[in-house]
Amino acid sequence: MKLVGVPTLSCGETVNGMHLRTLNDLSRDDIEAILDRSVDLKARFRNGQREPILAGRSLALLFEKPSLRTRVSFASAMTHLGGGSTYLTTKEAGLHGREELCDVARVLGGMSDAIAMRTFSQQLIEDFAAHSSCPVINALSDERHPCQALTDVLTLTEHFDDLSSCRLVYIGDGNNIARSLATATAILGIPLAICTPPDYALDDATLADLRQRHPSAIIDISTDPTMAVKDADVIYTDVWASMGQEGEADGRRKVFAPYQVNTALMAKAPSGCLFMHDMPAHRGEEVTGDVFDSPQCIAFQQAENRMHLAKGLLAWLLLEAGSD
Repeated sequence: MKLVGVPTLSCGETVNGMHLRTLNDLSRDDIEAILDRSVDLKARFRNGQREPILAGRSLALLFEKPSLRTRVSFASAMTHLGGGSTYLTTKEAGLHGREELCDVARVLGGMSDAIAMRTFSQQLIEDFAAHSSCPVINALSDERHPCQALTDVLTLTEHFDDLSSCRLVYIGDGNNIARSLATATAILGIPLAICTPPDYALDDATLADLRQRHPSAIIDISTDPTMAVKDADVIYTDVWASMGQEGEADGRRKVFAPYQVNTALMAKAPSGCLFMHDMPAHRGEEVTGDVFDSPQCIAFQQAENRMHLAKGLLAWLLLEAGSD
């Protein structure tokens, strides 16, 4: 029996052709559309409105790593928009040995409207997207964290009218957060300073790629935190040892100790300088408790905005992307 009018998708072909593997999948117009959607949906949420614009839609959450903010933000986003979500560990999904990855991707892609993946390997997300017939969202890999970077920009828009003149300083490890933050700011024309220990800088390949794609991007690289923050409007940091780097934690504490964001460092910045952290925060390591609990800290606003960004991203991916 042939179902007339039902499209057949080939392996890896999505309904709208969109994935979010890295921020390089998005144009500036795409990012601005996602942010506009997020702002609108957050305002409606504040007014008690939860329109079921994704009624009947299903999101698969495929997580190799445990999560608080990422899991709850996507699950809550789908609930608030009238859809639903299913949480799967990689063991439950059969990714590591029970089935071929391409088969899992095609099965989940056929049963879901979108898939959010939180993994160690960026390549796993790339390979999954190559076989999925629905949009695949990178909800974190060791290499990239695009949803967090979009959330960070969303949060900045709530404090600054003109992001092109906002002086954002990232201090710490040149990790997935730094990499995605650099990509987001380069695309949007936001100046960024990245200050790291010499052996933990943002990798040369990422910098070269960004400067090729965005020749006018302002990305300052340094190793002196005191000098880096002297004109900062926002200081941003992240954990010194990410998930999977626990064996390096002791050594990293010694190397990164001069890069701790504390009251002394905040005092080197202009008064009114804000503090951001993607969380989880290790108080007493990358940030002291007095800074984290200060009025300058907007990390909990960032955390809530993960949910609002997830709403905007899902609504854009499923209702708008590829419609032009």
